[in-house]
Amino acid sequence: AEEMDELGGQINAYTSKEYTCYHFRTLDKHFDKALNVLSDMFLNSKFDQNDILKERGVITEEINMYYDDPEERVHDMLQENIWKNSPLAHPILGTEKTISNFDNNVIKNYFKTHYTNEKIVISVVGNFETKEMLQKLENVFGSRKIEKIENLNSFCKPVYNRALCFEEKDTEQLHLSLAFPAYKREDEMKYPYTVLNTIFGGGMSSILFQKVREENGLSYTIFSAPSAYENVGSFIIYTALNPFQTESVCRIIKECINEVKNNKISETLLNKTKTQLISSFIIGGESTLNRMTSNGVNTLMLGYAKEPEEIIKDAEKVTAESVKAVAEKIFDFEQISVSACGNIKNLDLKNICDIFEKE
Repeated sequence: AEEMDELGGQINAYTSKEYTCYHFRTLDKHFDKALNVLSDMFLNSKFDQNDILKERGVITEEINMYYDDPEERVHDMLQENIWKNSPLAHPILGTEKTISNFDNNVIKNYFKTHYTNEKIVISVVGNFETKEMLQKLENVFGSRKIEKIENLNSFCKPVYNRALCFEEKDTEQLHLSLAFPAYKREDEMKYPYTVLNTIFGGGMSSILFQKVREENGLSYTIFSAPSAYENVGSFIIYTALNPFQTESVCRIIKECINEVKNNKISETLLNKTKTQLISSFIIGGESTLNRMTSNGVNTLMLGYAKEPEEIIKDAEKVTAESVKAVAEKIFDFEQISVSACGNIKNLDLKNICDIFEKE
């Protein structure tokens, strides 16, 4: 931490459901020093047992923090139930039970068996000479020898399960999350799906935001978001609201769903949305962190990094018909899952489900 602070750089890491990323950002003239710090951490960590015991407490407190947060809890409950009996059901942080069982031998063994060379992608974005950069990386990582282990992950393919899950917490608000089974990460309908999400609930001009918040003033926060993995995906709608307004909000959400299912969007709205998405993508690509992450994840998951021109071209091909087809496929009320957390004392849970199930 001190060495990176001295360089004015940033170093961090994060874990998703499918991969872990260790990254730094620094001025080009400080790259060699920053690479030395990150590679030393990655290749030569001691995993000292005393350090692990201390970190257990830190992570346990982080788990407790998220458990106490109904906005986080409502999503974790939903994931746990719709992907039950698969790794996607597990929280990224783990549980107090799993954390308490970790020691340095467990972690060293995990590192040895999972962080093998063929599973690691190095992504570099910024001001450098390619040949020189490749040589630097080869000097640092090229001699690393880790035995390849075959058939390590024999996980079953996740399957969407319809779920209803509720948890009471002492809060003023109710946090509500709805889910439908949807597309995997690289489905051929990926871009119409992205356009649909933007139109339906992806921003302040979306149908969902305008109907629920702007026209009726029933919720401060409401949005939709796709959640896509290698083989499966889900479409999530989230809102936080006064529990006495829940039935009204659910009816409006259903009206919004039926609007995009039953009506083809106009060419004007379609073109505006595609322009919005493409512009956002281009602007986001100007961030070295975003470009580094995108290139790395695509290479890790797909085997190659997509060129921006390829993505833009595919997005421009989206038609109103394809967006409507996506809406018709995703929004199947017989497959809807409901997760609620917070003030549910006076909530008629059966009636909430009936709103979506009955015509």
